[in-house]
Amino acid sequence: MKPYLFKIGEFELRIYSLMYILAFLCGIFIGLSDDVAEKRGITDRKIIEDFAFSTILAGLIGARIYYVIFRFSDYVGNPLSIFYVWQGGLAIHGGIIGGFIGAYLFAKKRKINLWVLTDMAVGALLFGQFLGRFGNLANGEIHGVPTFTPLSVIFSGRFNEWWAQYQAMGADMQAKFKEVVPWGITFPLDTPAGSEFPNLPLHPAMLYEGFLNLIGFIILWFYFRKKEKNPGVLTMIYLIMYAFIRMFVSTFRAEDLRFPGTSIRMPYLISIVMIIGAIIGIIYFSKPERKFVPIEEIKTNSSSNENEETKKVDLNSEQISENDTTKDFDEKEIKI
Repeated sequence: MKPYLFKIGEFELRIYSLMYILAFLCGIFIGLSDDVAEKRGITDRKIIEDFAFSTILAGLIGARIYYVIFRFSDYVGNPLSIFYVWQGGLAIHGGIIGGFIGAYLFAKKRKINLWVLTDMAVGALLFGQFLGRFGNLANGEIHGVPTFTPLSVIFSGRFNEWWAQYQAMGADMQAKFKEVVPWGITFPLDTPAGSEFPNLPLHPAMLYEGFLNLIGFIILWFYFRKKEKNPGVLTMIYLIMYAFIRMFVSTFRAEDLRFPGTSIRMPYLISIVMIIGAIIGIIYFSKPERKFVPIEEIKTNSSSNENEETKKVDLNSEQISENDTTKDFDEKEIKI
């Protein structure tokens, strides 16, 4: 598998870059199709396009910074390679943080409810993550461990220890370990996966996450979104959903960011924080007073109330006028 779709001279259309372009376009389409966001006042196509561009750009910057911070030693020899984002090296948790900062700044500038925007974005984000993992597949990154690794080793988190023992074994002992699944992928030697595990079938961890993201998108978009919860609740559901997806996939991944100086996987740590924070968020955003009423509806209600008051005043005026007329008539009768 090659990392580019086609090549003309020095120009390459990399699959990784193409997936991000598709994710951007699909994100706009999904945003425009969101009838719940429309009910909440997001009806301007330009606002959706500007928001998508702003958050994706902020997300890419955040994803790159996050990755470089935890893999800085890889870039010391060639600092300019920090900017070679088309070669991979983006961390989704950094992307979420960067995207949220971008959404906050956009909402503040345009004076739009932040959580209405993020609720509109999370469905598109999950679908974009689904597409993005095919870019990782083309780059041969975010790969899993060899498919002959015992599941007991994978789920206990003892792969590095087991792998050291495996490499020290003789060929006859190594042959006793059979493939656990039949869909392992052998990556080219010039990819991160191929260079780390040459000519070995690996768990396609990027595809595991990709298809789980697709399932998550379907559940989020066609079930939870239709419930029309208070703004912010859908965003919190996304955080919980993706946290569990990421922890599961990290179990199969060979290469993963670690907390500095420890063997603790950063995705586990960040995901646990996300779950706790999101549960608190759901409780907070579910309060009745957090219910969002669009400005147009407020104006309509206000106008209706004014009309009702006007009608009441008119009726009172008519009643007073009738009473005065009756009084005048009675006085005339008395005089006669």
